[in-house]
Amino acid sequence: MNKESGKIKMTTPIVEMSGDEMAQILWAYTKEKLVLPFVELKEELFDLGVRNRDQTDDQVTIDAAIATKKYGVAVKCATITPNLERVQEYNLKKMWKSPNGTIRAFLDGTVFRAPILIRGIEPYIRSWKKPITLARHAYGDLYRGAELRIDRPGKCELVFTDADGKETRELIHSFKSNGVVRGQHNLDDSIRNFARCCMSYALDVRQDLIFSAKDTISKTYDREFREIFKEVYTTEYMERFSSLGLRFEYCLIDDAVSRAVKNEGGYVWACQNYDGDVMSDMLATAYGSAAMMTSVLVTPDGKYEYEAAHGTVRRHYYRYLEGDVVSTNPLAIIFAWGNGLEKRGVLDKNAELAEFGRKMKSAATKTVESGIMTADLGRVTSIPNPQIVTGLRFIDIVGIAMQQK
Repeated sequence: MNKESGKIKMTTPIVEMSGDEMAQILWAYTKEKLVLPFVELKEELFDLGVRNRDQTDDQVTIDAAIATKKYGVAVKCATITPNLERVQEYNLKKMWKSPNGTIRAFLDGTVFRAPILIRGIEPYIRSWKKPITLARHAYGDLYRGAELRIDRPGKCELVFTDADGKETRELIHSFKSNGVVRGQHNLDDSIRNFARCCMSYALDVRQDLIFSAKDTISKTYDREFREIFKEVYTTEYMERFSSLGLRFEYCLIDDAVSRAVKNEGGYVWACQNYDGDVMSDMLATAYGSAAMMTSVLVTPDGKYEYEAAHGTVRRHYYRYLEGDVVSTNPLAIIFAWGNGLEKRGVLDKNAELAEFGRKMKSAATKTVESGIMTADLGRVTSIPNPQIVTGLRFIDIVGIAMQQK
């Protein structure tokens, strides 16, 4: 604690990546009301708003990833990944790639997403008694894909040319009419790191682990994932799993979805990149709201990037600009800041900062449990007569609670 300012001091900077639209409004307000009054914030700030990414030709995203690797802890707001409509809306130079995909590819880690559990917010799936943690591979697949639009007849092939110039070809399709084609890839080393991260995490939380893919259809690509997971488990982790009475198993992605909605939860579910993207949104919504999910990218060498896993909440943003009252849930944003500051404190052996991060999350949780919440939670809560507030007002109330402790 700095005696002059009364604020908690930091020794190592945290990397902050600002974002877009309503998420950025709530992100900045959370920083203003819940962080800056209590912490002498030491940070490296990167504007990942879509206009600045466009202006810097996306170099700012690379710079943010480099800083994360240097300092070890980052917090990130939701950002726009532009499609054609967004290019026109923001007058962009091009359809820039997903900033999350760029950062994850640079850091090569695993994204773990787990629900925020709050008394009085009951999951839609009534059988769920324990959280399901979604482990999402953070490299390759759709997010590093190359695409073409085919506008005339011809054949499209996969072509691999080795260092000696020898080509290996596989026919994709003989086009008789217009269409589209995509190529995607992954790396054995990245898959192996993914498997290790998932198995280490499962051991840490003492939960079973399942990995799902679709190797009945994707007999080479998905099969590679399955075989690497099997190899890593049998050679490095099987004895430790067995000693704790834990299980690892592979199942088809459709079977995994069916299982998820039938059981009581309490396990780690590992998915490929796109599957993890979709399934984590399903889990978050089923636990009450898309804002009821924490998300952290963990790298093999111990770097951490915490983010709000939901989108930029475009619809609310335009209503907000028009002066309308919007009740956007800021819980995932508060938890991203809280988790990031807690981890920074833990790594720096700064107990006061780590405790502050926990306090921030606890104040937000207790605010909901007291009956004060945003409209999305009001529709699913079992708390009688909830008080519905805007996202900005919710942050104000959490700040008041933190001042009183």
